[in-house]
Amino acid sequence: MKKPAYSLLVLFVLVAGCGRPGANSGSRQVIENKGSDTLVNVAQAWAEAYQTVEPNVAVAVTGGGSGTGIAALINGTVDIANSSREMSEEEKQNAIANNHTPIEHIVGYDALAIYLHNDNPLQQITLEQLAGIYGENGTIERWEQLGVTVPGCASGEIIRISRQNNSGTYEYFREAVLHEEDFKLGSRDMHGSKDVVDLVMDTPCAIGYSGLAYATEHVHMPCVVDAAGTCVTPSETTAIDRSYPIARPLFMYSDGEPQGHVKAYLDWILSDEGQCIIADKGYAPYRPVECAVAQ
Repeated sequence: MKKPAYSLLVLFVLVAGCGRPGANSGSRQVIENKGSDTLVNVAQAWAEAYQTVEPNVAVAVTGGGSGTGIAALINGTVDIANSSREMSEEEKQNAIANNHTPIEHIVGYDALAIYLHNDNPLQQITLEQLAGIYGENGTIERWEQLGVTVPGCASGEIIRISRQNNSGTYEYFREAVLHEEDFKLGSRDMHGSKDVVDLVMDTPCAIGYSGLAYATEHVHMPCVVDAAGTCVTPSETTAIDRSYPIARPLFMYSDGEPQGHVKAYLDWILSDEGQCIIADKGYAPYRPVECAVAQ
């Protein structure tokens, strides 16, 4: 799987002078799009590709986390907020109180992969074990408790790599794996999805969680045991059919029912062309789609 280019705060601006949402820069319309670091690479790819579809529309993409994008939508400073988690009812009500009505669009699916150092021999893990590692009341602190010895990890300590709390990935993991329990103190909390994988790659004692699209040959992903006792490997297929225990939808939120150039852009994202771009970036499209294989 290709390693996506990434920066902590990506700003992809196709024209200068981007200001308020839906801004008109001369004869060009500008769509402001902000949020999820999980989605930032594919959002950037969509923005770039859309220039060839509609040259008179520019899409400015900024990362910063799902919470950042949602806050911008609540404040009315973006046209579209990207999120790797569903907006909370409180966030929706705050937006409505500010005269903004969030409309949800599922644009794809992601398998939230568990990442280990390549030398780690652990091949499978359960949701209960993950909760024991990451949860506030969890008692799993050492790799020997999972029945493995990790080469290069002399201490045997499990080093927990997590995300900062404005991340939709953080919130989804807390909901789906920890069942709303707080995280155990002492984890190394990273700004971005790629940062998690990079740190695990260089740290034999580490475990982390991040989007499937950030997988590389320098880390490995154990299968995750589902409720029936089947160990399911994270993949595009197991994300789209939701057989992977911690698969999740990926969202874009518009401010009200999309109109004009915002509607046209979202329609294109959900078209075969847009869905083949998200598939190329390592995520599952929101529906089955046939895509040409790059030569």
